[in-house]
Amino acid sequence: MSEIMNRQELKMVTLPKICDRRGNLTFIQNGDHIPFDMQRCYWIYDVPAGRQRNGHAFREAYELIVAMSGSFEVVITHPDGTVERHLLNRSYYGLLVPPMTWRELDNFSTNSVAMVLTSTTYSPEDYIRDFDTLRKEVSDE
Repeated sequence: MSEIMNRQELKMVTLPKICDRRGNLTFIQNGDHIPFDMQRCYWIYDVPAGRQRNGHAFREAYELIVAMSGSFEVVITHPDGTVERHLLNRSYYGLLVPPMTWRELDNFSTNSVAMVLTSTTYSPEDYIRDFDTLRKEVSDE
């Protein structure tokens, strides 16, 4: 896949699923399944059932968010205030989130694990932690 994608393109990605009597296997390869070279992987776990992780956006980083276990919702809030909710509950689906997209993780089931692959290494300067700041930066583009 190309390194360049539409910055506004939010989409569900279906990952390979190899079924076997011993169990299933899913994988992600740079260039094949995500439109960026992965630079960082982190996961969120032990979130109490029904709870939420506060929102943020990234200025430069793309993310692929996958429910490795259990389920949760990715809540996208657009600069105009409209909201989309994406349920992730299968480990072979991921939500591709482009930069400048406000997202929250919400409604975690018991023992769920959210894995996030990003296109950049950790940088505090890349985070936008206030929705009004995101709205202003998007309108300035």
